[in-house]
Amino acid sequence: MNASALPQGALAGCRVIDLSRVLGGPYCTQMLADHGADVLKIEPPDGDETRGWGPPFADGVAGGSASYFAGVNRNKRGITLNLARPEGRAFLLGLLADADVVVENFKPGTMEKWGLGYERLKADFPRLIHCRVSGFGGDGPLGGLPGYDACAQAMCGLMSVNGERDGPPTRVGLPVVDMVTGLNAASAILLALYERERSGLGQFLDITLYDCAISLLHPHAANYFYGGQVPQRSGNAHPNIAPYETFATAAGEIFLAVGNNRQFAGLCETLGAPELASDPRFADNAARLTHRPALREALSGLLRAHQAAELAERLLKHGVPAAAVQDVAEVLDHPHTHHRGMVLEDASYRGIASPIKLSRTPASLRRAPPAKGEANAELGVPPEAA
Repeated sequence: MNASALPQGALAGCRVIDLSRVLGGPYCTQMLADHGADVLKIEPPDGDETRGWGPPFADGVAGGSASYFAGVNRNKRGITLNLARPEGRAFLLGLLADADVVVENFKPGTMEKWGLGYERLKADFPRLIHCRVSGFGGDGPLGGLPGYDACAQAMCGLMSVNGERDGPPTRVGLPVVDMVTGLNAASAILLALYERERSGLGQFLDITLYDCAISLLHPHAANYFYGGQVPQRSGNAHPNIAPYETFATAAGEIFLAVGNNRQFAGLCETLGAPELASDPRFADNAARLTHRPALREALSGLLRAHQAAELAERLLKHGVPAAAVQDVAEVLDHPHTHHRGMVLEDASYRGIASPIKLSRTPASLRRAPPAKGEANAELGVPPEAA
């Protein structure tokens, strides 16, 4: 890939020092890098541990970099620094002198132990934006404790509302807390960069998995605040809307997400049963919720005569939200996925593209994920610092 031939992104000229590892921080900094920021990923001598989270390995070689690492570290330059040594910390301070943002997800207190805490950095670099991603923050009853995605899902109520009604609490099948924490960290950085245009000053951004997990509890928290009942698991069914769940068809499963009476009437018409829309039991959403078992039985009988993919397309064209349930391979191969440019491919690199589409300054693929320490020589990292 020829980075010099690509259009500059919206964050061109912004320099980010990425001290983070695993997922939340790297997901944040990849988003910034996709949009033109110069992100320098700094790893410990042994590398980001996700390099070993395989198979599969991105280069097909056991002991190389795992696909997990490749998925969240493109468009970055990479060096290794041993921050436990004074030489490594001194080199980092030199990098921070020209940086706009530093992102780290060390256990709170680690940067302070190294003499690199926010108060020190603020004094030396008043324009620097310091973003810390942590499990619980640095203070409070859980302050300073390590945080992990699955533990946050368990602790913060996400597992309690995920799973079948009569089944056990279930982890969401992707690291949703880590990823939304990365998204919130990126949003916070952009807010701080915008504010710095007025004040000329950086600030400290305190982003935690705990807070971000709790922020995902809609509509369950709102239902609890105003209804007083502790939310329970409901499988694929929505607690507030019906029909809003999966149904079996003659070929595959379909998800119906019918949010109003007009959509419900369109569903019934498409299924050849317009009389359902005028049935008093299903007259409005409240009635449909009350009579959900009867509604499900009626719809299930009608849907067994259809194929999920074909019916979903017809329903969408009729203004009724519906989707066939697809696996990962199917969605990555879908024509609309390719039309939207959501799969990046260059030489041996394949990845999910940025979903943020800007008309003049689009995201682009500039660099494949870096090999460990590949820019050490380019940036002049002395052996004693690496």
